[in-house]
Amino acid sequence: MAPHDLRRPFKRRPISDQQKRRDLSLLRQSQHRSDAQQRARNLASSVISLQSSSSPDVDPETLSEPMPDVDTTGHESEASSFDIRQASSLRGPEARKWFASQLMLPEWMIDVPENLSRDWYVLARPAGKRCFVVSADGTTVSRLRNGSVLHHFPSALPGGARKKGVSGPAQSYSILDCIFHEADQTYYVIDMVCWRGYSLYECTAEFRFFWLQSKLDETGACGPPSFYHKFRFSVVPFYNCDQSGLHSAYTGSLPYVKDGLLFYNKHAHYHTGNTPLVLIWKDERCSQYVIDTDNNGQVPSQQHIVLELQDDGKIVTSDDPPVVVNCLNADFIKQSGLSPGSLVRFAIGDGGLNCVDGKFEKADLQYISVSNRARAFADSYSKIMFQYMARHSPLKAEDLASVISQENQQDKLPEVEMSD
Repeated sequence: MAPHDLRRPFKRRPISDQQKRRDLSLLRQSQHRSDAQQRARNLASSVISLQSSSSPDVDPETLSEPMPDVDTTGHESEASSFDIRQASSLRGPEARKWFASQLMLPEWMIDVPENLSRDWYVLARPAGKRCFVVSADGTTVSRLRNGSVLHHFPSALPGGARKKGVSGPAQSYSILDCIFHEADQTYYVIDMVCWRGYSLYECTAEFRFFWLQSKLDETGACGPPSFYHKFRFSVVPFYNCDQSGLHSAYTGSLPYVKDGLLFYNKHAHYHTGNTPLVLIWKDERCSQYVIDTDNNGQVPSQQHIVLELQDDGKIVTSDDPPVVVNCLNADFIKQSGLSPGSLVRFAIGDGGLNCVDGKFEKADLQYISVSNRARAFADSYSKIMFQYMARHSPLKAEDLASVISQENQQDKLPEVEMSD
């Protein structure tokens, strides 16, 4: 995709449910002001405290336990409002629930956002393990979404290693949102949540990204590994989502394996849980895993989805509020040995999916089985729709470029003077 190629006009869909959620999220964050400083302090203390009772290796048995629901409404959930003592005492599923509620999780891009070229950044997502990295009290700990320790190590981050003659204030902790890239043993930083005790939860992405670029390199954390710095850190390049920026993120050469593109709304705060203000998009050129594969790594002939069974027999997505896809009758539930909270795998039949305003009106579902025990969540609505579109009518890179081109043309339209 050349940066200035002319593309066929891309016809936007009517205002989608995802666009409505974007508008609502921006409105909500302007009205809602939580105690972000306390949240960051709790998170830093909890990551370090939980390390003492956890193994650095991820236990497959702990991954098999179902994870309770987490708050993704944009308000501080009960799990994230614990004080330090409460959070550090969490174990097992409760610990995973708490940590899962701390990361900002992107929705899948099922329509093109308004003002894409003006209000959004784009970056190439590294393939790897998503995690929080917290440095405090002379140590650094990385934790996966389920709360398990990925690494416990010294680092050049503030407060990240015990060195002679080096001291600092007790509140000098830092929290980075990273992806660990196994091939080059590097933590690629995609966001900054807290720096030297200063919370960035309620700062815009534009400000967070500026600080990330300017502050991280000052510490030496981007340097090669050493005795006091076991893993290298690197900032993921981000670009304004204009023609040139989209081209650079999509086709540019990078030191890591790409796994799709991430789009950040410049005005978005660090929203714990799912947010439509951060989007992920993939195609075959920038990701090895566009369409979900089965346990053997093969793409099944039919799309498979995982839904959660509720008390009333409804099967729903992981969204908050959940989207109802269908309803199972009591006899089928009994015969299949299902119970409320079960994660159930279905195939989408020839009848496909029919959605109106972001809600499933009709879905041709074929029961397969209970989901693998290692599965923690049902699929989200945006993921199901993205996967369905990828098989039938994908949103292409050319479509994104066409939207940007249309926006640029609108910006260049001359103003018409109104005469009396």
